[in-house]
Amino acid sequence: MKSLTYTTASFLITILLWQMAIWTGDYEPALFPSPLDVAAAFGEICGDGTLFAGISSSLFRFLIGYIISVVAGIALGLLLGSINMLFRLTNPLIQMIRPIAPVAWMPFIVLMIGIGDAPAIVIIFLAGFFPVLLTTARGVHTVDDTYLKVAANYGMSRWKTIFRIVLPAIFPQIAGSLHIALGSAWIFLVSGEMVGTQSGLGYMIIDARNNLRIDILLSTMIVIGAIGFCLDYLIGKFEKRVLAHYGVH
Repeated sequence: MKSLTYTTASFLITILLWQMAIWTGDYEPALFPSPLDVAAAFGEICGDGTLFAGISSSLFRFLIGYIISVVAGIALGLLLGSINMLFRLTNPLIQMIRPIAPVAWMPFIVLMIGIGDAPAIVIIFLAGFFPVLLTTARGVHTVDDTYLKVAANYGMSRWKTIFRIVLPAIFPQIAGSLHIALGSAWIFLVSGEMVGTQSGLGYMIIDARNNLRIDILLSTMIVIGAIGFCLDYLIGKFEKRVLAHYGVH
C-alpha cells in the first residue's frame, strides 16, 4: 500500500512540475504541450486504434525476442559455466561483441533477413542475451564445491546436477540479470522499430515527429515508460514465485 502511495505521489508531483513549467515559461504549445494536451492526444490515438495496434505489434516482437534471449542465455550460460575450457575460449569474443549496441547490427540484419518483424526481434534478442548469458556463466563458478561433491557421491549425472543443484543455487543472480535484460531489450525494441519497421511504438514516435505532433510523441513516450514499468513488475513477481519454488525467500 505504501509503495502504491509513493508511486502515485511521484507521478502527481511530476505532472504538477510539468504544468508549472508551462505556466511560468514562454513555450510554444506545439513544441512543449501541457499535460492536458498530451492527455487529449492520448485519447485521440486510443480512439482511432493507433495506440492499441502499436502496443500489440511491439509486445509481440518484444515477447518473442526476450523469451528467446532468456532461454538461450541461461542454457548457453550453464553450458559455458560448466565447461571451464569452453568459457575461457569464448569469453574474449563475447566481451568484444557485448559492448556493441544492438542497433549497430541493423544494416547487416536487414541485408540478411530483410525488413519487417524479424530485424526488431533480433535486436531485442541481442539486447537481452548477453546480460543473462554472462551472469549465468559466472554464477556457475560461484556454486559451493561441497554441493557438487555431494551430488557426485549420490551418482547424479552432470545434467541432473546442473538443473537440480546449480540452477537453483544461482537463480537469484540470474533473476537480477532478467531485470537488466528486460530494460535493455525494451529500450532497443523502440530503437529497432524507429529504424526498420512500419508499425509499433517506436514507429509511432518517428511518425509523430515527422508530422510535428509533439503531443502524440510525448503520450507515446509515456505509454512506453508505463509498459516498461509494468513488465519489470511482472518479472519481479515471476522471480519471487521461482525463488519460493526453490525454497529461497
